[in-house]
Amino acid sequence: MRILYHHRTASRDGQSTHIQEMIGGLRSIGCEVEEAAPSIGKDNPAGGSGGWVGKLKASLPSCVYELAELAYSLVAYRRLSGKILAFKPNGIYERYNLYLLAGVWAKKKYGLPLILEVNAPVALERGQYGGLSWPRLANWAERYVWRNADIVLPVTQVLADYIVSQGVSPDHVVVIPNGINENHYRNLPTTEEAKQKLGLTGKLVIGFTGFVREWDRLDRIVRWIAQQSAEVDACLLVIGDGPARAEIEACATGLGISERVRFTGVVRREEVPAIAMAFDIALQTALVPYASPLCLFEYLALGKAIVAPDQPNHHEILTDQVDAILYDPDDDQGIEKALDALRADPRLREQIARAALRVIESKQLTWKQHATRVAGLFSRQPSTPSAAPVSSAVRS
Repeated sequence: MRILYHHRTASRDGQSTHIQEMIGGLRSIGCEVEEAAPSIGKDNPAGGSGGWVGKLKASLPSCVYELAELAYSLVAYRRLSGKILAFKPNGIYERYNLYLLAGVWAKKKYGLPLILEVNAPVALERGQYGGLSWPRLANWAERYVWRNADIVLPVTQVLADYIVSQGVSPDHVVVIPNGINENHYRNLPTTEEAKQKLGLTGKLVIGFTGFVREWDRLDRIVRWIAQQSAEVDACLLVIGDGPARAEIEACATGLGISERVRFTGVVRREEVPAIAMAFDIALQTALVPYASPLCLFEYLALGKAIVAPDQPNHHEILTDQVDAILYDPDDDQGIEKALDALRADPRLREQIARAALRVIESKQLTWKQHATRVAGLFSRQPSTPSAAPVSSAVRS
C-alpha cells in the first residue's frame, strides 16, 4: 500500500515526533510512505516554530500571517499534485493544520481517499489562547477540511465529540491516541542504575519530560520539595528545557534547594527513556482537555508511578488509584496531596508503576498498532482508477 503523508509541520518537537513515528510504523508493516511537506532546517529550535516560519510569524501582523497561511495551501497543493503523479498513492494521510486546504483539493481532483489526523481544534485553540484576526474564516476552514475528509482521526474521545459537534458524521470518526515505539524501551537500565549514572542514588526523584512552560507550574513541585524533611531527600529532574526554566531555577534558589532541581536541557529523543528510568514519580501536568500528551505514554512504557490531573482525556487511558494517581486540578493542593500519598507509601508507588506498564499492551498503544489500524482504514475506502492497487494484505 502506498500512502502519501501530507503535513505542514516544520518544527522539531512533539509534532515531528508523532509524524516520524507514524511514518515508521506504517513502513514497519509494509506500507510505502512518501512525505509531502516543507523541509525541516537544521536550525529549527526544539519546541518552537521552525526556522523561517517562526521568523515570518513574528514579523507579520496576525491578520496578514493568517492570510499567508491560507495562501500556502496553493503551494502545498502544487507539491501534493507533483507527489501524487509521481508516487501514485492509494490515499493521502494528512496531519491537520488550520487553513491547510490542499489535502481536500487533492482528494477531489485525483479521487483519492483522505484520512485526516487531528490533534487539536486549532481554530478554537488559537481563538482562545493566541487570538485570531479572521475567526469566521478560520472556523469555516476548519469545518471545511474536517467535513470533506473520508476519515477523521482525533487523538481523544473528547476531541472526537467536538469534531462531531461541528457537523462530521460519527461514522467517519475513529479515535487513535498517541503511542510509543517499543524499540525505544528495550535494554534500559534499572531505576537504580539510571539514578547512579546521574548522581541521584538514594533520592526520591520526581520527574518531568518535555518543553517546560509557565502553565506546567513546576514551581509548585519545587515548593513541595522544599517542605520535605531531609530524610525524604526528594529532587526534581526535568528532561528538557523551556521558557519557564529560569523562573523554576530562581524559585529553587530562593528556597535554598537549587541542588535539588536539575534540568538536562534538550537531549536527543532516543536518549530520553534511559534518563527517565531514574524517575520514581512521573509528572503529567495540567493541559487542555482534548490533548493526548506524548510524555504520558512514555511514562506508561517506562512503568512509572504517574501523577496526572483528573480530567476526561486522562480517563480514556488511566484509571485512578490503579495505574495512576489522578488529582483535582482545581484543588490548590491537589498535586501536592498526590505526591504526599506516593512519598509516604513505597508499596503504592510500586503497585501503580507495575499497573502502568501493563496499559500499553492492554490498550494497544504502540505506533505500529496505530499504523495497522490506519492501513486497515485505507483498505476499506473505495478504490479509484487513479490510485495504485491496494495490497491484499498488510504485514502485522
